[in-house]
Amino acid sequence: METKTSIPLLVDRIGQTMSAIGRRLQIMEICGTHTVSLFRTGVKSLLPESLKLVSGPGCPVCVTSQGYIDAACELASRPDVTICTYGDMVRVPGRTGSLERQRASGASVVVIYSARDAVRFAAEHPDRQVVMLGVGFETTAPATAAAVLEAEAKGLTNFTVLPGHKLVIPAMAALLSAGDVPIDGFLCPGHVSIVIGAKAYQPIVDVHRRPCVVAGFEPENMLLGILHIVEQISRSEARLENVYPVAVTHEGNAVARQWLDRVFEPGPTVWRAMGTIADSGLVLRDVYRRYDALERFGLTIGADYDPPGCRCGEVIQGKVEPVECTLFGRACTPTRPVGPCMVSSEGTCAAWFKYGGLGARG
Repeated sequence: METKTSIPLLVDRIGQTMSAIGRRLQIMEICGTHTVSLFRTGVKSLLPESLKLVSGPGCPVCVTSQGYIDAACELASRPDVTICTYGDMVRVPGRTGSLERQRASGASVVVIYSARDAVRFAAEHPDRQVVMLGVGFETTAPATAAAVLEAEAKGLTNFTVLPGHKLVIPAMAALLSAGDVPIDGFLCPGHVSIVIGAKAYQPIVDVHRRPCVVAGFEPENMLLGILHIVEQISRSEARLENVYPVAVTHEGNAVARQWLDRVFEPGPTVWRAMGTIADSGLVLRDVYRRYDALERFGLTIGADYDPPGCRCGEVIQGKVEPVECTLFGRACTPTRPVGPCMVSSEGTCAAWFKYGGLGARG
């Protein structure tokens, strides 16, 4: 149950609990919006030195593999193809440029604000093959599923999706199984949890014995979530808790999950720098495979790749902080990004750059 508690009191209780624990803890936030909110509101600067927050693979753009970006750019170069994409993807550098550069060279790249915009564009331009970039976690995937269903209802033959959606839970399990990064608990994402429900994190608790607390994005709610995590650790417990009940239920959004299950099924997918993780992506079911851009255009997603010197892949796994990358703030800035972590509004590097590393801990 969410309670209203003042920020000073929450900070004091966190500090007292950490003193009682007597050792350093590392908590990972999985949501890109949490990453930005923790910096923007100054929450990170209020925490004791012994408690470190690290960013995980919660930025949809950042976890998208280089091979996916290259495939999108290759499609954009075709004269009869229009790429419809959410704005953050436009500036992500590929090996041969970005969609932004493709557009500057005459390619048809349209920024959309909803998946229905892509379907509408396809209906209004029957002479063009319209490819929607299906990127994001369970938050945006239901909208992609709805777009496929709408395209089917309209009988559109010029609409496809370049599948790149990711699932949160398999990535969390993969990080813990790898053992490269010490993670004492998870501050779980509010947006994704609205769809999948708080209960989705129970396997992380049961199998890996890590506290999982779903939290919202206001300072009080994030601090409350952090407090619940450290209190669990102080009692040698690992439980699932939800301090964001105003938006997140235990079961999640049944309608959104039905759309997902109808159109997609879990399948292997490549994560930037994390390799292929089994059942961590969404692939179109056989009955909707005709809406798969990879099949229609005979493409495959190529090998992953990080630009020389770029440590974005390590940043999204919590292995390093942005300031440990020699490119950060020098060769790589928001106006001249080298990696996606500096491009996306939810990227860890972009947050560090914009807010000056507020509250950064070594």
